[in-house]
Amino acid sequence: MMKFELPAPAHPAHPFGGFEAQASASIAAVVSTGASLYDRGRHLPRLIPLMPGEIDDARPTVRRAILARLARALRAERNRGRAGHWTYDLNRHIALKQAYAAERALLPK
Repeated sequence: MMKFELPAPAHPAHPFGGFEAQASASIAAVVSTGASLYDRGRHLPRLIPLMPGEIDDARPTVRRAILARLARALRAERNRGRAGHWTYDLNRHIALKQAYAAERALLPK
């Protein structure tokens, strides 16, 4: 009876083991720092289309609508990145995550 064995890996282990975890931690730090420095009047109009009155409106219904728009924009940007589309922008993706985190933190419980 023959014993089945997996072939040895063609490539040796990556010399920077745990690279994905380090990259993920640094992106999370960038997002949390950016969310703490978030200025709605300056950052939000560059990310999603808004009416002028929506920027200054702090009502929970308006915040939820803005969160929904940010979620759609974030989903679209993430899909572009996964697909490897040439229009994907990592800086925009990070900015959208920062704005979403900041707006979510400002929403009443």
